[in-house]
Amino acid sequence: MIEGVRKLTLNTFSFVSLIFTVLVILVIFILKILISKRTGVNCASALVGLVIYVLGVALSIVFKKLDLLLIFTPISLVMVLFQHFITLSAYGSSKEEDDNFSFANDENSTETEISADLSEATNEELLETDDSLLDVSRDFLIHAAKAFSEDSGLDKLLEYINASIIEETKADGGAILLLDDFDDIIAVKSFKGEFPPPYCIPADIPHKIVRVETNFRFAQFGLSDNIFGIVAKSGKAELITDPLNDSRMYQNEPEEFLRLGTYIFVPLKLKDTVIGVVSLARKFGSEPFTEAEFKAAKVLTSFASSAVNSVYAFHEIVEHSELTREAELACKLQKNLHPKLLPAIPSVTVGSYFNTAEGVCGDYYDVIPSRKDRISFVLADVAGKGMNSLMIMIMLRAILRLVVNTTQSAATILSWANRGISNESTIDHFASLALINYDSTTGKIQFATAGTTPVYIYRAETKEIKKVSSPSEPIGVEKTTQYVDNEADVKSGDIIVMYTDGLVETVNESGVPYTAGKLTQLIAQNSNLSGKEIANLVKSDIKKFSGSAHQHDDQTLLVIKIQ
Repeated sequence: MIEGVRKLTLNTFSFVSLIFTVLVILVIFILKILISKRTGVNCASALVGLVIYVLGVALSIVFKKLDLLLIFTPISLVMVLFQHFITLSAYGSSKEEDDNFSFANDENSTETEISADLSEATNEELLETDDSLLDVSRDFLIHAAKAFSEDSGLDKLLEYINASIIEETKADGGAILLLDDFDDIIAVKSFKGEFPPPYCIPADIPHKIVRVETNFRFAQFGLSDNIFGIVAKSGKAELITDPLNDSRMYQNEPEEFLRLGTYIFVPLKLKDTVIGVVSLARKFGSEPFTEAEFKAAKVLTSFASSAVNSVYAFHEIVEHSELTREAELACKLQKNLHPKLLPAIPSVTVGSYFNTAEGVCGDYYDVIPSRKDRISFVLADVAGKGMNSLMIMIMLRAILRLVVNTTQSAATILSWANRGISNESTIDHFASLALINYDSTTGKIQFATAGTTPVYIYRAETKEIKKVSSPSEPIGVEKTTQYVDNEADVKSGDIIVMYTDGLVETVNESGVPYTAGKLTQLIAQNSNLSGKEIANLVKSDIKKFSGSAHQHDDQTLLVIKIQ
């Protein structure tokens, strides 16, 4: 009986102890939640501690071994209190630090986040930005995202930005103008509301509201003698409350709707570059713009700059991606234009070197055994890169392969090719080209050149190499151009050389060009080699010369040696 009483007392004490411990842990856990809300510190460890203790209680009851709590209780207490000590070490050093931390977390952080993205606005202005302007900024970015997938997305974005800034500043009207650096003009891209023109209306425009507004909607201005260009050049925002005493403003009287009110002009920037001007107006007789509205216009324009910048960046990425896909397709097509293997020609050895600088190559060469008594050699440099140059290359190749089978001379063949290319007026194009016809039965060559593609002949007898061609009009410039035939006798050991300008303009790491003199000297010194061996030697020499230097033009060489 005594033993039963002892066990009962022990169990009662244990349960009391258990309940007390549970209550203590729960209180600590609740306090931890309250602390975490104030400090922002994670209370996950306290939650884990509570779960561990509940598990310990459950196991004690199931297995009827309350002493299991001697294991689980200290573990759970440590887990509950662990993060508390971390919090004290981080934030409990001083009352000042705690106050600062509390203040920082109680303040709205939205302004800080936006100021990181909008470098154009000053910190002071952003700190004073109210919630409505921040909402507008988010709307700008949302509409910018929509503009990504539309061809006219930028125009729609500018219209939305213009309307929003007009509404937020309570302007009567507004316009957004964008710069065209190429033409040195600034043009209206968005116009809304009543905007008394602060510029001289053209003399042929009647002073009627509809006519004036229509003219302004499509207007272009220089970068001087008007307020839009002046603000764009200066990069400085302007609040003009007294336009009649401002020499930059023009008064088109006497009509009431033309009388000047107050204006705000804010440069629209991408990073540090002005790309346009946001213009706002209040008509004559309206309350003038205030400094607060001027500041709001500057902040909103900064937001707009970020939105426009994102669209510009996206379009650049898309354009680059399209060009990359275009280049990949063009490269595949281009590989089929060059001879996979140079044909075996009796009494002649031929070597070639072909290297593209970047993208689609504009160089093209061909060896055409056109007739039994004639072999044609072609080397061309088509201006530009991309699909247009590839189309011209394909057309040239087709025309030349068709015409060289006739008895026409080299000059006549080039004239025919020129007319065929020049008639394609929808393509901006031209090409330098050299065509050589070699008659193995007579030992003569007949050649003609268009543009600047040179032809050199090395004479084995004199051991001299000379340029035998002269510059002329490129293919595709003028359809009436007539080309000139040239003839020369070639003997065993003589070497005929053609190359594109990219070969001799190859630069080394110091920017020094390879030069035609270096090329011809190398060929003359190795004239005992075959055409293929000479071409391979030039290839190795150029690679050794250029090293790791980036090349900006294609390199093509054709070497023809008479055996």
